[in-house]
Amino acid sequence: MTIVETFKGKSVVDHRVEIVERKGRGHPDFMCDSIMEAISIALSKEYLREFGTILHHNIDKGLLAAGKTKKTFGGGRVIKPMELTIGDRATFIADGKRIPVNDIAIEAAREWIKKTLRFVDPEKHVKYRIVLAPGSEELTDIFQRPGEVRGANDTSAAVGYHPLSPTEHVVLELERYLNSMQFKNRYPDTGEDIKVMGLRKGKELDLTVAMPFISTYIRSESEYFDRKDIIYKEMNRFLRKYREFSNIDVHFNTLDKRRRGLGGVYLSLLGTSAEDADSGQVGRGNRVNGLISMNRPMGTEAAAGKNPVSHVGKIYNVLAHEIAKNIYDEIEGIREVYVLLLSRIGTPIDNPQMASAQVLLEKGRRLGDISKDIKRIFEKELSQISRFCSKLSRGEYSIC
Repeated sequence: MTIVETFKGKSVVDHRVEIVERKGRGHPDFMCDSIMEAISIALSKEYLREFGTILHHNIDKGLLAAGKTKKTFGGGRVIKPMELTIGDRATFIADGKRIPVNDIAIEAAREWIKKTLRFVDPEKHVKYRIVLAPGSEELTDIFQRPGEVRGANDTSAAVGYHPLSPTEHVVLELERYLNSMQFKNRYPDTGEDIKVMGLRKGKELDLTVAMPFISTYIRSESEYFDRKDIIYKEMNRFLRKYREFSNIDVHFNTLDKRRRGLGGVYLSLLGTSAEDADSGQVGRGNRVNGLISMNRPMGTEAAAGKNPVSHVGKIYNVLAHEIAKNIYDEIEGIREVYVLLLSRIGTPIDNPQMASAQVLLEKGRRLGDISKDIKRIFEKELSQISRFCSKLSRGEYSIC
């Protein structure tokens, strides 16, 4: 069933207060989400290679326990490595063939860390604990049933929206810039564990940014504050292009305090707080569009690591945002669109129990003029869901 209705609330940009958060790639929660997703992609590739189809797996339970380091100005050492627990379910044997699931999982995790975090050695600085097991007979049987489109393995709801607000754009793009190769090449003493919190009050935007400096590059407290001032000015330079706001205030590493030595500065040996300060868990990071937006509806599913052909907690989360974007891009006169998808366990994923669009229209537009076009977009996207799931399995859609 597809229902199109008018969104009854105000546009998010008309709210007096808007709060948006983004956790960067070195944040422990982001690490958990991304690593579990990398494992799902690697397993999907192996299942396709061996069996021509993606078999049952859900690598969506992960915990990164913080390690312990000793930092000094100009250096430091790892005392205790981080520990990554990789959990939930996977297919270990099919058609008499054994799949080296544990080896694939650890290798995918190590490869992600190696590619993403410049100062973390995936062999020395991280321990791996595998708690994967085979799935139940009823859920694994979904993958043996005939038909190109799988049945949903859960009753689950998801929501997506479009477009992003100016505040969402700034928060997202600032973190991406600070973690870009361009920025890290210019400022190699900055770590990857970046968090940006945006607070908009009317036309004024207040940004709180946390980003560690790498201890091996910083030789004294005074050098730390000198480097901090340089990065602060660089952030403000980057933000000048966003003219939608009357003013943008940046607050950078606000726990810092002069004349307290190592206790008054934000230093990291490896670039992530998971080295000694903060643990991470799947599902506590960004939503699938890369943001945690408090003024928007948010689902409760953790998309990362879920299988890409049957688990609607992943498929519908990403698809809802894609459909919302297509509705907004293809139909004129829409200010904002929210898409809700609801599955029923066992029902083919191309036939949701409910597909709904709530649209906020420009003045002069009527819902009756566009309802058929919106339903047509739903039909088109759902009819191509197998192709969508294939792209999802290859990692062509970001999930955090």
